[in-house]
Amino acid sequence: MSADVAIQGIAQDHITLFLAIPLLIISLIGYRKNSFRASFLLTGTLGYFLVTYLFYMTMAMYNKLFLGYVVLLCLSFFAFFLTFKQLSQSNVSELFSSKTPNRFIGWFLIINSVAIAFLWLNILVPPLVNGSIYPDELNHYTTLIVQAFDLGLLLPICFVSGLLLIHKKPNGYLYATVYIVFLSILMTALTAKIIAMSINVVNVIPVIFIIPTINFVTILGVLLMLKNIKNNRQI
Repeated sequence: MSADVAIQGIAQDHITLFLAIPLLIISLIGYRKNSFRASFLLTGTLGYFLVTYLFYMTMAMYNKLFLGYVVLLCLSFFAFFLTFKQLSQSNVSELFSSKTPNRFIGWFLIINSVAIAFLWLNILVPPLVNGSIYPDELNHYTTLIVQAFDLGLLLPICFVSGLLLIHKKPNGYLYATVYIVFLSILMTALTAKIIAMSINVVNVIPVIFIIPTINFVTILGVLLMLKNIKNNRQI
């Protein structure tokens, strides 16, 4: 793999090992005790594993762990699907108190999705306009996996979740809470990637200021959403 991508992958592996896996275990214990907060936390964490190994399976150069990525993708997908389905069967909007910061979290998700979309389009569109076709970021790869999944899947989900939450739709509480848990872990991984790149003398200005700030807001958002769950016990 290209040097900077390999550096980022190693940094993310550390976050997966020392943050995501413990969070998965802790939330699973709470989930088995019928805690709604733990259920949201577990579902969002499973979303992180699902997206991570989707990227690993499609983007990482083929290696001896390929079948491991396939198994992890399969298990995390079905675990995510089942926990999400169980949450969706509850009257989610009634779980949250009237003090839930709908507009703050909702607008954050919308602004985040739009900002990242413009960042990726700034990479993709200019080469199409000037006729060079291939962005420098393509390196030796056949396509841009991250940009494709973000623009086609993750960012639209982020935008719609924020919009639904602003309007206090039942699905908005479900989608936004799960998504911001997922996003908080992903942004922590991105922060670790930036730190790793800076240690290896790669220019990380201005993202060294932007990504940790977004990361802080996502963690704050998780705490606020979980704190405002007024009925934490499933029947």
